[in-house]
Amino acid sequence: MPAPTSDPAPDPTGRFRLVPAAYVLLRRGDEVLLQLRRNTGFMDGHWATAAAGHVEADESVLAAACREAAEEIGVTIDAADLAPLTGMHRTRGNHRSVDERVDFFFECRRWTGEPRLVEPEKAADLRWFALDALPDPVVPHERYVFDRLRDGDLPPVVTFGF
Repeated sequence: MPAPTSDPAPDPTGRFRLVPAAYVLLRRGDEVLLQLRRNTGFMDGHWATAAAGHVEADESVLAAACREAAEEIGVTIDAADLAPLTGMHRTRGNHRSVDERVDFFFECRRWTGEPRLVEPEKAADLRWFALDALPDPVVPHERYVFDRLRDGDLPPVVTFGF
């Protein structure tokens, strides 16, 4: 029996497969909370949205956003406090289903608890940054959203990598 892979076999119908993810931009005035990634295997050493992750089976994107905020930064968010920012359809152009994504970005300005690093093995730091003074480097597709949010020209749907 062949060993399982992390990238499922292509859909036999030839349909495009997407991996959905939820991103929660905690906002405090003009600042956004970012974490410095480490030991994840993806964009380690880059600053990223403090709470983000895959939508799990039988989970809505809103539930995923709230769950990720609790798991990664220890805050409780009510789904009603998630304001949709944009949906991003992105690719790495390699035809691997794991790299074909649809990302839902939400802004949240109200939560319960003090944000903290809950998973220090996956994040080296957690800090607030003004949108006009972001650290370097930032995960590129997230930087794309932050820059447009800062400039006031973030459309409801964007693409990245096509």
